[in-house]
Amino acid sequence: MSIDRDEVRRIADLARLEIAGGDVDRMAKELSAVLDFVAALNELDLADCEPTSMVPAAASLRDDEPDGRRLTSEAALAAAPERERDFFLVPPVVENVNP
Repeated sequence: MSIDRDEVRRIADLARLEIAGGDVDRMAKELSAVLDFVAALNELDLADCEPTSMVPAAASLRDDEPDGRRLTSEAALAAAPERERDFFLVPPVVENVNP
C-alpha cells in the first residue's frame, strides 16, 4: 500500500505532529514499507501453527498474596522534590494544547 505526501500530512495533523517539509517524502516511504510488511504477514498460512507465549503459564497463575510490606505515603514522598499534602507535584507534560 502506498502512502502519499498528503496522507502523511493528514496523519501528522491528526496526531498533532510537526513534520519538516523535507521529511514528508521519507515518512511516506517508511509508512508504506510498514504497511507492505503487515500485508505480507497477513498472507501467511498459520492454520497449523500452535499459539505461543513468552511467559510461562505458571508465572501468570501464581497466588497474588500480600507479603506484609507496605509503603506509606510519608515514606513514598520523603524524597520528592515537591509535594502538596499527600501528592507529588510534577511539571505539566503538555502545555497550550487546543482541543
